[in-house]
Amino acid sequence: MREQLLAAEKVTGIRWHDGALHLLDQRLLPSQECWLACDNVAQVVAAIRDMAVRGAAAIGIAAAYGLVLALEERLAEGGDWEMDLEEDFLSLAEARPTAANLFWALNRMRERLQRVRSDENVLAALEAEAVAIHESDREANLTMAQYGIELIRRHQGNAQTLLTYGNAGALASGGFGTALGVIRAGFIEGMVERVYAGETRPWLQGSRLTAWELANEGIPVTLCADSALAHLMKSKGITWVVVGADCIAANGDVAGKIGTYQLAVSAMHHGVRFMVVAPSTSIDLNLATGEDIPLEERDADELLDYAGTRVAPDVEVFNPVFDVTPADLIDVIVTEKGIVERPDTAKLAQLMCRKRLH
Repeated sequence: MREQLLAAEKVTGIRWHDGALHLLDQRLLPSQECWLACDNVAQVVAAIRDMAVRGAAAIGIAAAYGLVLALEERLAEGGDWEMDLEEDFLSLAEARPTAANLFWALNRMRERLQRVRSDENVLAALEAEAVAIHESDREANLTMAQYGIELIRRHQGNAQTLLTYGNAGALASGGFGTALGVIRAGFIEGMVERVYAGETRPWLQGSRLTAWELANEGIPVTLCADSALAHLMKSKGITWVVVGADCIAANGDVAGKIGTYQLAVSAMHHGVRFMVVAPSTSIDLNLATGEDIPLEERDADELLDYAGTRVAPDVEVFNPVFDVTPADLIDVIVTEKGIVERPDTAKLAQLMCRKRLH
């Protein structure tokens, strides 16, 4: 199965080549496939903040490479590079405050710096760590895909009709994708008949990115307005909602793309199973519940404007990017370390104690 999944890796949004970070600009998809070449940390911070790269895992990977570029700049400047590098850690951390993977990646890079031996090339060591973070996410995606399709097979068998929301595919990760990784694997195994995708306003990640990824791979996809999703569950025989996550608290509450919470409420009402697929790096045991997760809000113009045209009067705007789905609305969380059904604090703590991937 793993070989089939590897062969199906057709989309990538992150490349590290010749000392520069290359990002597929997700703001321009699907009309343009344009790559940004980032050769300094300021460009990486801007790419994360302005959503040229998005998706929790992809943000973390981009930040890791951004630190490599930052270190190269600081070493060239001379002076106290360790102290100066703290500014770059802070700039990257502040670019998107909700993505747990961002802080995990920054902490891992910091720990690697602290372990650098006197006889090591510090820049080479940090670059190798960033590459390892990228590759480990790719491997995690493959493992999660296999876990996810086993769940689908166990509960409903073949010919599934799935619903996804936001974008948790290859563009949001370092490899095969999380939620879309499970969907891709299910299609390869002949278990997925059709996928419904919500538009995911206001950034339209569902229509611009998810539908684009699925259509490119020949997976039958139907796009729906976000306001139609409850009706869809009532009328179209949806068996699973499969979504990603940007942060998971210790009790299993999940911060995801705005609109995920109401989707979970509708799924419970209609008896549709709800699956969250995310690497263990999205779990932050220091956050007791979803109330502790910082939820990003963005500029009012994202709601007031559409394609550069003002579509609303000049009124007050509330534009949160994420919401929190309580753990009691989630049937299962799938990670590369294993599966947690009906998540709670004890189960997630046990999962995170596992030292190796299973």
